[in-house]
Amino acid sequence: MEKMIVVLDDVAYALQQLLPMRVNGEATCWILVACPPRLTRHTSRWVSRSARDAWRTKWSQELLDKVEAVLLKPGDQSRRFEAKGNLADFTQSIQREIGHARVLDARRPKLGYDAQPVTAGQPIQRDGRLTLSGGTAAMGAMLILAAE
Repeated sequence: MEKMIVVLDDVAYALQQLLPMRVNGEATCWILVACPPRLTRHTSRWVSRSARDAWRTKWSQELLDKVEAVLLKPGDQSRRFEAKGNLADFTQSIQREIGHARVLDARRPKLGYDAQPVTAGQPIQRDGRLTLSGGTAAMGAMLILAAE
């Protein structure tokens, strides 16, 4: 049985990545790791730590229920986790527990946010930085000049 560790934070994006990877004849053990969105530090003023943890758990369960309903086929197994702390260390601890498994980062890329790596060897992508091409900058300058 093949084992797949999947880190996800969005149902539609994760299923788009995972459905082509299903093997029809072979059973798969899916280890699903939910990454709930971080709440701002200012929420601690209004919401207790236990309420935040309960919200994270509920959010993770709803996400994983939706993914499992579509992803699992007869004979597949599933294990659920909620990511806590450093994601690379969390993934490594799961691998120590279950043995060798493939790791897939199926988190939706977000503009302006550099996601932490899933494994120790994964390079950090700097897609989150807002970049401006030369053509876009020139077009903006022309619009400003035309407005004056």
